[in-house]
Amino acid sequence: MEHLSQDALGEIARYFQALSEPSRLQLLNLLRQAPRNVSELASLTGQSSANVSRHLALLSGRGIVSREARGVSVYFRIADPAIFELCDQVCGQIARRFEAVARQGAAFAGTASSTASAAGRAGPDMDD
Repeated sequence: MEHLSQDALGEIARYFQALSEPSRLQLLNLLRQAPRNVSELASLTGQSSANVSRHLALLSGRGIVSREARGVSVYFRIADPAIFELCDQVCGQIARRFEAVARQGAAFAGTASSTASAAGRAGPDMDD
């Protein structure tokens, strides 16, 4: 990214912005399985057809999905499968971060319960 123009950086930011909406990520996951039309995607996600269409238009405008006419229906598919490599890498990083936080929390909880247990044992001795 060092030698990219402001215009190129802006386009990259818009690409990532398209991935910043959970509903769009849900649509991409469904399209990962197979090409689908708006009605199928709306049914699978519980979103309105208008909302799905709006998200797909944005994803299409960013070159993430492509449209294919089949008779009277339009099917959407992933335009570049590399999007999943990117998403999998980001998801893996986030999962590792959550696991590290959970381990830290467990270590702290273990220390707190050991301290409480020791305090419970020390209590009766102090009353004697």
